[in-house]
Amino acid sequence: MFKRKVAKPSGPLTRAALRDWLVAYLADHLKVAEGEIDTSLTFESYGLDSRVAVQVSGALEKVVERRLSPGLLYEYQTIDDLCGYLAKELRLPDQAA
Repeated sequence: MFKRKVAKPSGPLTRAALRDWLVAYLADHLKVAEGEIDTSLTFESYGLDSRVAVQVSGALEKVVERRLSPGLLYEYQTIDDLCGYLAKELRLPDQAA
């Protein structure tokens, strides 16, 4: 169960930083190495249920400093899709300038 303090990405929030944060968060939850997370696989394929999806969404709200739909992980079912959506919505650069 997630009750850890959410560490924000260091430096400016970019699409790449958001992707890295999601990979680290998911790896921590699954207790696997970050290299084992495939950003093109669905959250469901990693065994995330609705309770965990809401927890991830809540933690992500702290990172992006914005309210997010708890159903976001069902609308955007991979890390790549979710980061693409958030980068567009938040007008995030791909990488730090």
